[in-house]
Amino acid sequence: MFKRRRVIIILGIVFAVALSFCAFLRRQYVVPIIMYHSVEKTPQPENRIRVSAATFERQMRFLRQRHYNVISLEALGNLIREKRKIPPRTIAITFDDGYRDNFIYAFPILKKYNFPATIFIIVNEVGRQQEDRLSWEEIKIMQDSGLITIGSHCLGPEPLINIKSEKDLRKEIFDSKKILEEKLGRKVDIFSYPGGMFNQHIRQLVIDAGYKIAVGTNPGKDYPDDDIFVLKRLRISENAENLFVFAVETSGYYTFMKENKRKHAR
Repeated sequence: MFKRRRVIIILGIVFAVALSFCAFLRRQYVVPIIMYHSVEKTPQPENRIRVSAATFERQMRFLRQRHYNVISLEALGNLIREKRKIPPRTIAITFDDGYRDNFIYAFPILKKYNFPATIFIIVNEVGRQQEDRLSWEEIKIMQDSGLITIGSHCLGPEPLINIKSEKDLRKEIFDSKKILEEKLGRKVDIFSYPGGMFNQHIRQLVIDAGYKIAVGTNPGKDYPDDDIFVLKRLRISENAENLFVFAVETSGYYTFMKENKRKHAR
């Protein structure tokens, strides 16, 4: 009798610990928003913001084969704003800067898998002479596909925290939205902070400009995971050619791991 009671107590403790651990994991989960920049045929290994088209294809195939729920950033923002239950394995795909190779390499792959994505455009770099940025025609073709949502990445690439003039700051945030809307003939509701950097004043200006969602990179634990004007993203590099690395990064727990690694490094 005593042994049986002891076994029951031990099993009860194990069960309670397991429940606590599961509850802890649920609190750490952050819906992965993955961030790409350039998708090239053959990227330079030392450039961390570029991935190869072959790697991008393998990653998208991985998401399909593992039954990820790939939704638009706008749809994810609405779920968070309305505090609705987010389906398991939900993920959103984003691109920063508006590289032309997004149209040449990434867009056909997204169409192949019918995956929505958001591309954030640096307005003053559209169609620039180097021909490494998207043209207005290419942007419209992607937008009209119904898969690609266009967002603002300001007029220029300078991080907003470096801009001291209030007039120039408002111009970057407000005018980029206005120009994109005039060029594309539809509302632009999503914003990406250049360099992922911002402060509370910049965040408020984004709200005042009429954006509904804004993304950074990883602003840290000081900002809640459900702040739709500071949504956390994960930069994807060619290191994620290894699908185990990509699986970890898209697990929903990678943000927690990064934030705690940064905390212990201080």
